[in-house]
Amino acid sequence: MRLIFSALLLVLLLASLDQTIVSTALPTIVGDLGGLDHLSWVVTAYLLTATVAGPLYGKLGDLYGRKLVLQAAIVIFLVGSALCGIAQGMTELIAFRALQGLGAGGLIVVTLAVVGDIIPPRERGRYQGYFGGVFGVSTVIGPLLGGFFVDNLSWRWIFYVNVPIGLVALAVIGVAFRTSHEYLRHAMDYLGAALLAADLTSIVLFTSLGGTTWAWRSWQIESLVAASVVLLPAFVLVESRADEPILPLSLFRNRTFAVTSAVGFIVGFALFGAVTFLPLYLQITKGSSPTRSGLELTPLMAGLLVTSILSGNLITRWGRYKPFPIAGTALMAVGLFLLSRLEVDTPTWHALAAGSVLGLGLGMVL
Repeated sequence: MRLIFSALLLVLLLASLDQTIVSTALPTIVGDLGGLDHLSWVVTAYLLTATVAGPLYGKLGDLYGRKLVLQAAIVIFLVGSALCGIAQGMTELIAFRALQGLGAGGLIVVTLAVVGDIIPPRERGRYQGYFGGVFGVSTVIGPLLGGFFVDNLSWRWIFYVNVPIGLVALAVIGVAFRTSHEYLRHAMDYLGAALLAADLTSIVLFTSLGGTTWAWRSWQIESLVAASVVLLPAFVLVESRADEPILPLSLFRNRTFAVTSAVGFIVGFALFGAVTFLPLYLQITKGSSPTRSGLELTPLMAGLLVTSILSGNLITRWGRYKPFPIAGTALMAVGLFLLSRLEVDTPTWHALAAGSVLGLGLGMVL
């Protein structure tokens, strides 16, 4: 159990780390490969394919088994990582980042789903706490590691480092992962999958490229917004009639599922918003270097790690989870309020303390 769980932690670490590790290396990548006009696509391509692929991997795991689908996702991710490392131009790098994201979407979704296969319900709180800690920590230390590789090795190592870690995880999963579930071949909801992919693509593109690559009032952004608005009800209509929908709408009649999904959506804003904002504030306003600004995120990371693991263990011990997201969202609100009060002359330790409060709340919710 410990062996396979360690491999799953490595898999989650790889997928979540690559969401942020590229950020501090982007200026160096552009200086090496050129293509400043396409800079945002290095991040957007990965985010887009990972977002679109996530629900598809979840359904494929249900139909054909988690182990096979997880192994396929790891292989795709590692191939994409290796190709990113040897990219000789910006167009190549963007294409390979899209391939890497296609694997990463499966790593996160299937890894968390495997917990339901191998961990008894009463023990899941403790193990999910470790997953939450790894996810949060990797999100925070990503920019720091990216800066370290750029300063001491090469930007290409932010991709190469994935390969040996991923190969170890792949080998352990191949040998140690055993499941007693029997999976039968089912019909695939291709139309629902296509509509979901198109809708998510529209949403990711207009939120990522609006105001940067294209102006907010440009016809491209307005077309993407219109497409996302039209495609969503079309997806809901198809899912309500599909024999085996890729996202069963009946799930949302479960109050716990609906509430936790909404809270997870909000927590994503808080986590990624803070991780994006704080390094910019510390570098531009306070003059910190990229590496130092990454180190200054340590209080947020430490708070998240402590409460994620602690709350997971307490949930397992007490058998109750409701108090933790309530207390956690309250702490998050306090931390975000404190961050909203930062000014040019605010002492740096105020920003670090506010980040710590936010991290404590995030860990309890994750």
